[in-house]
Amino acid sequence: MASETENEKQLKAFFTSEYHNLKAYVHSKIENDADRDAEDIIQDVALKIFSRKNVLPINNVAGFVYYSIKNKIIDSLRRDRKTKNMDEAFEEQLADFAENFYDNTEQDSSDKLVTELKKAIFKLKPQYREIILAIDVEGYSYAEISQETGIPIGTLLSRRHRAISLLYQQLKNKKENSN
Repeated sequence: MASETENEKQLKAFFTSEYHNLKAYVHSKIENDADRDAEDIIQDVALKIFSRKNVLPINNVAGFVYYSIKNKIIDSLRRDRKTKNMDEAFEEQLADFAENFYDNTEQDSSDKLVTELKKAIFKLKPQYREIILAIDVEGYSYAEISQETGIPIGTLLSRRHRAISLLYQQLKNKKENSN
């Protein structure tokens, strides 16, 4: 039965001797990612493995490490896909909001309006900007935000309502000044 120190020795030796192969494995699983991303994945896995306490003996170090890296790649790809979907959804929501506000569906004007809406959002006070981004972009519920921040749901509702009013006013003024 191998002790924890024997596991550590085996893992260190494996990571040292197989680092380039591990990096090639990560690159084979994720497309068009920078070299740094592959190294980050390997380092995250190594950190997680080495920080575990009371680990049972590892009989197949290579299999254990490759399996851990495969799971980390899957998690990374899921997170990236979710982020990309959130970014696309944000762009669509901004376009819809701008088109509804201005009653204009021309692509050229729509892109300009989305840019103005982004500027308006980032001009908001942090408490207003954060609630708009959390609810309307990231898709969090009021209950989730309240639980995470400790801010009452009623306060969050008021902040979002105020933020939307401010955005509406900013865009209305911008539209009037451009006419």
